[in-house]
Amino acid sequence: MTEHRLLRIGGTWRAATGGATFAVEDPATGKTIAEVADAGVADGLAALDAASQAQPRWAATPPRRRSELLTATYRALTERTEEVARLITLEMGKPLAEARAEVAYGAEFFRWFAEEAVRVEGRYSTAPHGGYRILTVPKPVGPCVFVTPWNFPLAMGARKIAPALAAGCTTITKPAALTPLTMLLLARIMVEVGVPPGVVNVVTTRRSGAVVSALLADSRTRKLSFTGSTEVGRVLLRQAADNVLRSSMELGGNAALIVCADADLDVAVEGAMVAKMRNIGESCIAANRIYVEEPVREEFTARFAARMGALRLGHGLDEGVQVGALIDEDAVTRIDALVAEAADRGARVLVGGERPAGPGHFYPPTVLADVPEDARILREEIFGPVAPIISFTSDDEVLAKANDTEYGLVGYVFTRDLQRALRFTEGLDTGMLGVNRGLISDPSAPFGGVKQSGIGKEGSHEGILEYLELTYAAIDLP
Repeated sequence: MTEHRLLRIGGTWRAATGGATFAVEDPATGKTIAEVADAGVADGLAALDAASQAQPRWAATPPRRRSELLTATYRALTERTEEVARLITLEMGKPLAEARAEVAYGAEFFRWFAEEAVRVEGRYSTAPHGGYRILTVPKPVGPCVFVTPWNFPLAMGARKIAPALAAGCTTITKPAALTPLTMLLLARIMVEVGVPPGVVNVVTTRRSGAVVSALLADSRTRKLSFTGSTEVGRVLLRQAADNVLRSSMELGGNAALIVCADADLDVAVEGAMVAKMRNIGESCIAANRIYVEEPVREEFTARFAARMGALRLGHGLDEGVQVGALIDEDAVTRIDALVAEAADRGARVLVGGERPAGPGHFYPPTVLADVPEDARILREEIFGPVAPIISFTSDDEVLAKANDTEYGLVGYVFTRDLQRALRFTEGLDTGMLGVNRGLISDPSAPFGGVKQSGIGKEGSHEGILEYLELTYAAIDLP
């Protein structure tokens, strides 16, 4: 793994300028698992040099060839699932079964956009009043800067790199300092399948602000895509404004999960478990607030709490573990404070609520009932295995409560009434909605939010459009 700890810039693996490094820890033990190059501004600009130099050649590469390289990446990831999954678990903490699922999910972006690469189309038409023709030509945006989060260290990078390469763009990825190893392994895999030098660059650093700011200030950068907190997203958008960069933002969430009295409770409990506990709850699309209609509140709460209480906590590599370690000590402290504040305000802790002794950054699956509306836990993104439950008595009431947030990423509704489901689909201020299911992520579907949850879409056909500009030519034809 020695070379995995270096920066990938152009056609070489190199140390950071000055040789600086930083440690990557296993969150389940607190032990260092690797030392990684700590890039500075000069390294980031070197990566932009490489991406800029490679851009014309990559843009001119036939779409079929780009497609073949993306397909080869998909196959390599699939064949090396166990290797990649174990690395994800080691640096991020999620159980191995979930890490394998992330590999499958991340790989699928390469397969999907391999198919999209050969279907980028313009159009040729007659102007409505005749006399000339309208020609539109899609072109790659140019060098892209990606800032990716720690919670899905493979999939969030894949979701950006695959469509960019399909469109003919070169890339610079700055992975989260907490989980850089998986992205470095992905870069190595892409080198091995034949992706040309300079097309995929990876810069690891703890000095994210300085490095990313320098990249965004350089006129050669033409696209920014960021996944992370709304707070950081606002800062990056301000910086991107100076060069009027094309920008995609997948930001925070505060998802409401609504269980109606007419729902199939077996489906609702199972869906709520997936929506809440996928990735240990460390997901922007995790159910943050669970609203249950009063006639079924008691039964749903009892069944859901029993399922949560039965989950096994432990190191993600251990057999049978269902809930791994949270990413760091700050995450545990923040979640513990949210639970304590809700309990002080009158919420009942049905399951969990007490952090275990170390080592490692663990917090148990926790269910809170009778959560007051002014509790912080209903306003802030939890990002952990804690589920607050609130009752409601009418659709208008729960829609008002669900929409009472600056976020608008995703919602979930469980009902057997089709008209009711459609009313929620139209009434919820979210970019996505799960109806009778707790898992909505799919490379073939457009992922993205509204309000303070982001700009643009990832995945689906819409995903490649984020990396294309359109040139219009008016052609005189007497």
